[in-house]
Amino acid sequence: MSRPLSVIVMGLGNRGSKYAKLMSVDPEHYNVVGVAEPDHARRDEIQEIFGLSDDVCFDSWDEILAQPKMADLAVIAMVDDMHYEPAMRAIELGYNLLLEKPVAPTAKECADIANAAKEKGVEVLVCHVLRYAPFYVKVKELLMEGIIGDVMSAEAVEGVEIIHQSHSYVRGNWHCEAESSPMLLAKSCHDLDILQWLLDKPCKKIQSFGALTHFTEANAPEGSPIRCADGTCPVRDTCIFNCIKMYHDNERNHRRRIITKGIAKTPVPTNEEVMEALKTTDYGLCVYHANNDVVDHQTVNMVFEGDVTVTFNMNAFNKGGRYIRLFGTKGELYARAADTEITIRIYGQKEPVLVSVPKVEESIVGGHGGGDQGIIQELHQYMSGEYNGFRAANIHTSVRNHMLCFAAEESRHNDTVVRIDDYMKRYDLDNNY
Repeated sequence: MSRPLSVIVMGLGNRGSKYAKLMSVDPEHYNVVGVAEPDHARRDEIQEIFGLSDDVCFDSWDEILAQPKMADLAVIAMVDDMHYEPAMRAIELGYNLLLEKPVAPTAKECADIANAAKEKGVEVLVCHVLRYAPFYVKVKELLMEGIIGDVMSAEAVEGVEIIHQSHSYVRGNWHCEAESSPMLLAKSCHDLDILQWLLDKPCKKIQSFGALTHFTEANAPEGSPIRCADGTCPVRDTCIFNCIKMYHDNERNHRRRIITKGIAKTPVPTNEEVMEALKTTDYGLCVYHANNDVVDHQTVNMVFEGDVTVTFNMNAFNKGGRYIRLFGTKGELYARAADTEITIRIYGQKEPVLVSVPKVEESIVGGHGGGDQGIIQELHQYMSGEYNGFRAANIHTSVRNHMLCFAAEESRHNDTVVRIDDYMKRYDLDNNY
């Protein structure tokens, strides 16, 4: 049996802390030996779980990567625009990586990381955790069995959920493309990756349409202030986006800790600290007066090898969740990620075939439908050179699928159809899977 992997974790927000805690209950395979995180409350929690000494706990990624290589594996789980430099430095030091998605916010940076990993000969596994969710695993297995024949067409929807849109993409970390990444990359690189993985073919052409239409000044209620906290909004009692109700009044709201980052003195913020955040940060802005610029709805049209046509729709105007419909030469498959059954209609049969899927919460808080646990379970096998599965997305596969997001954005901005082979060549990448 292979020995445990020694691990350093950079970034202990939702993702990094989740992975570290999953590793802590699997000491046979993992041993976290160092961390980097500026928030001392988050860092102290993981330090205590693993019994780490102060000299291996750092405030920043550059401090921990200034040390000689101290582990087999580095986990990079900072915000999107903080992936590139630590990834390149860690690769240079010879670390294998577990890299949170998206790989990086620009096409060039994604390509640089993939090409550097290839040159150095290190393994990089990207956190496309939906590949490990029982729902998508079952869909993939059904396609591999050929139950609906050859897939001719597909359509998929990601319902962002309107409150989640307001929190993360209007007021939150991903509200501005220049400061983070395009909405499609930040929210839906999972989905474009899943589509390529299910079809098991390269995309050849892509086209996209989308815009920021609703969360704009033009739709602000008459007389509404810049901040909800000033108390003068004429619709404050009925507005579903009233941040006082969302973050202050609802004391069980897990988002409260996020909005008080840099303000709260303890892991559980006080009402006063929450109110200070609402008066001083973007989380207190009216959603119609915020400084956001990412789209609130977008459609992507694709043609995959073999003339397989695919449509992907992402939008905020729903209660959230994903669904997929696949049209094959023998039958049709339909499934919602939140359901416990996949429906298959075989041509010539009157009754549908219902395939059960384990019920798992389909959210970030719930572990991406079981995907977080799944990727950590396979990570050791993958990094030990013993992998024989079909779910892992290495850096080369992941970056090729990331490029679909960037090419779609080029199409959306320029009103063009983009040929993916040509787009890949710009960055010294091939389009072969």
